[in-house]
Amino acid sequence: MPTMRAAVYRGVDRVEVDDVPIPEIGPREALVRIAACGVCGTDLKKIHLGLVPPPRIFGHEMAGTIASLGTEVKGWREGDRVAVMHHVPCMECHYCARQDFAQCPVYKRTGTTAGFEPAGGGFAQYIRVMDWVVERGMVRVPPDVSFEEASFIEPVNTCLKGVRRAGIRQGDVVAVIGQGQIGLIFTQLCVLAGARVVAVDPLEHRRSVALKYGATAVSASSEELFVNVCHEMTGGRGADAAIVAVPDTSVIESAMNCIRPGGRVLLFAQTRLNDPLQADAGAVCMLEKSLIGSYSSDIHLQDESAACIFERRIDVAGLISHRFDLNDAAEAISMASAPREQSLKIVVTA
Repeated sequence: MPTMRAAVYRGVDRVEVDDVPIPEIGPREALVRIAACGVCGTDLKKIHLGLVPPPRIFGHEMAGTIASLGTEVKGWREGDRVAVMHHVPCMECHYCARQDFAQCPVYKRTGTTAGFEPAGGGFAQYIRVMDWVVERGMVRVPPDVSFEEASFIEPVNTCLKGVRRAGIRQGDVVAVIGQGQIGLIFTQLCVLAGARVVAVDPLEHRRSVALKYGATAVSASSEELFVNVCHEMTGGRGADAAIVAVPDTSVIESAMNCIRPGGRVLLFAQTRLNDPLQADAGAVCMLEKSLIGSYSSDIHLQDESAACIFERRIDVAGLISHRFDLNDAAEAISMASAPREQSLKIVVTA
């Protein structure tokens, strides 16, 4: 059986590059040769906290070339350049009818794999793309767009969904808490929507990048500093919205304090269940402050997310700070897990 290289999750904090069989495909499936896969924080949580049993091959922000197609696949050819989504809804169930796509049972099934229990598979040379993803979850990549840029379609989609759920509009003041690569995507999308952004991060380099991407003001991450900035920018009213783009639940109280009555706090990075928080119920009821969540992607935003990248409405290539060969995937995961002054997006190339 032909083999390929893959970074295999073997247990808590253990990722080992090994030879595994190249996946076989069915008549309505595709085999994609991966060129680039971004390292995502959700995969890091699974690796470091042991949230799922091993072995698995993670990685889901992926783009590459169709290597082979099942006999019943239509509309695609070998050699086509594609970005591949790993979660795609059925479009028929109770949740899909209400556009709660991330809660669809089919969406919750991972539709791409490089072997073992499906987990994305982008940290490998090849992935098997299952039939419902071939049908609705592959995006054609233009020749003038790099695979690295195309690998951002999934994370840009998730951020764009968050911007829409938070109701960001022209003239809003928005605090984006965390200016890692996700926070910087949020900053760019909020600016694109016509908002003024207060970019919050403890690292000076990330704050300077946020200014380059259009943030109106920046602040270190202490509550006193960024809450004051938000109130000063609005004549004491408070920000219209705050987006929490860091997995630290303790900052949510500060986010609630920085918004105005009637404002919204969007939780984006709280992707682990049984993660309790305390909230001021009076602020939610009497001050009508909304605490909402946004998780994963929205298939209705797939084309718009791709256009944001393909038409360079936002800059994703500039977010890439480090590239690692697949053989060095463990090092890539280590760097992504411990952000430092100059690190942003980590990409694995195969």
